Amino acid sequence: MRAIWQGEVIAEAPKDQLIYIEQNWYFPQGAVRRDLLMDSGTTTICPWKGEAHYYSIKVDNEINGDAAWYYPEPKESAISSVKQDFSNYVAFWRGVEVKD
Repeated sequence: MRAIWQGEVIAEAPKDQLIYIEQNWYFPQGAVRRDLLMDSGTTTICPWKGEAHYYSIKVDNEINGDAAWYYPEPKESAISSVKQDFSNYVAFWRGVEVKD
């Protein structure tokens, strides 16, 4: 599976290493190109998953603000519901295409 924006592969991993939650694929941190991500400082709260932290993606001189997110400490009830610990796994949106 690959996450692609502006023709650049942002993350890549075998499908069996990803976690699918609420119609989003979450990639393990080691599969994500950190050189293309910048901490944005944005956080949001999901009532059942917990506090999400965001990255902006930078490819060449273009920035896609808050286009990736992760949960550093998801709620135990969410981990139990998903049946996998998705701490620090990264998901994408805002034009980032995730595909096989």
